[in-house]
Amino acid sequence: MERLSFNPNTLKTPCYLVDEALLTKNLEILKSVAHSAGCKILLAQKAFSMFRFYPLIGKYLDGASSSGLFEAKLAHEYMKGENHIFSPAYKRYEMDEIVSICDHVIFNSAAQYLEFKDMVLSAGKECGVRINPQHSTQGGGIYDPCAQGSRLGITSDAFNEELFEGVSGLHFHTLCEQNSDALVSTYNEVERRFGGFFNKIKWINLGGGHHITRNDYDIETLVSCVKGIREKYGLAVYLEPGEAVALNCGFLVSTVIDIVENEIKTAVLDASAACHMPDVLEMPYRPEVIGAGKSGEKRYTYRLGGPTCLAGDIIGDYSFDYELKAGDKLVFCDMAIYSMVKNNTFNGIRLPDIAVVKKNGETEVIRTFGYDDFKNRLS
Repeated sequence: MERLSFNPNTLKTPCYLVDEALLTKNLEILKSVAHSAGCKILLAQKAFSMFRFYPLIGKYLDGASSSGLFEAKLAHEYMKGENHIFSPAYKRYEMDEIVSICDHVIFNSAAQYLEFKDMVLSAGKECGVRINPQHSTQGGGIYDPCAQGSRLGITSDAFNEELFEGVSGLHFHTLCEQNSDALVSTYNEVERRFGGFFNKIKWINLGGGHHITRNDYDIETLVSCVKGIREKYGLAVYLEPGEAVALNCGFLVSTVIDIVENEIKTAVLDASAACHMPDVLEMPYRPEVIGAGKSGEKRYTYRLGGPTCLAGDIIGDYSFDYELKAGDKLVFCDMAIYSMVKNNTFNGIRLPDIAVVKKNGETEVIRTFGYDDFKNRLS
């Protein structure tokens, strides 16, 4: 098959596979950006938590950002560097452990900051607060933290500087798979609304959603933006991309189990949109399949569906140069991000194996799942 560094026919399916050479290429780009801009870059674990690669990632990035205690523990155990955490709401019984392993704790409200700041500061750690620029650049939807009524971040109207004495930095995260022009317009709004507080802080975190490793990403504009912040305000600048770290590094290998026909031919796979690639349904989007085209583009068109009872467990319509049959392998692209971290066992569907392609070309299956993994989540 085209563009593949592995043989899908050797894998038991379904199987996620991450290519170490492709991952390293992304990391090299990110390290170069950090050097050029004079900023620090953190792995946003919410997108990619494959800790097998944390020692490698730690050689290129400055640490990790976490969305809760468990992610923070994973970074603490497997990756050197800084450990930042943000949660919309912290539980008191988790805070002792969070403070012991995180060096930056970012709060979502004045109430939580006032409740926990003494605990954080007395441990010699830094506090930050998340702000809401009220500047949507995505066109709405469930991924827009600046949507009307959003629970994420403090708006400028609600931002009382006196309440945030002791805060070391500000954090905003509003982008999703976007280019640097969206960052610039968002930062300009942040500066307009919150710039008066910049002389009281040491750092600013520009969040994630920056598709830095995408071919058409405008790195020069990003670097210029970061340098401008540093030179004007003397602030340290953080970026915390998730997708950009493992963008286009992963695959999901599946097998055609059956072909059914009802006005259109549907290939039923052992891979499920609902279970194994939930963003296909949530965003929604249609992932690329190696060797396939759009519906009607090639000679044979099929709908690709999953093995669950959900009628909407549909990945999309694709065309092929050949007729599909049971046993054929299909390879979905860009499946390292928001896949392993979000998958589930609905219907008792088995979780995909996890494999890596090493830099020497060797393929290794590093994790398999079975009935016990399904059972042990239940009671």
